[in-house]
Amino acid sequence: MATPHDPAKYNIRSGLPGTETYRSLRIAAGLGAQSVEGSAIGLPNSWYCVTVEYGSATVGMGRIVGDGGCFLQIVDVCVLPEHQGHGLGKAIMRKLTDEVERRAPKGTYVSLIADGPARHLYAQYGFTETAPASVGMARLI
Repeated sequence: MATPHDPAKYNIRSGLPGTETYRSLRIAAGLGAQSVEGSAIGLPNSWYCVTVEYGSATVGMGRIVGDGGCFLQIVDVCVLPEHQGHGLGKAIMRKLTDEVERRAPKGTYVSLIADGPARHLYAQYGFTETAPASVGMARLI
């Protein structure tokens, strides 16, 4: 159950979190760790990013990566557990999809990997499962 927070204190804005904030958000939200080196390279190469702040603390985020014309991928959508249940995931997805619709050329393929019940959130923003026609695959370096 989410801890009570004042909804008026949430601020969703465009912009990148710092590398350490990014890494700690991912870990706390259960997305897993990213290396310092990879984070320092990857974050500035984001196509678009939003953060959610509560007071002076960053409590959520979401990013879009890709080439900006043919392919984009939504990644790192996360909210700290103690701030979940306040519609912040929806607010993050709304900002991300609004930016895609505003800037991406017609025909851009926008994808994401939906872990567990997150697929229900993503479906609200027009994402559909691709299986069995296509199946997501990954390789970790």
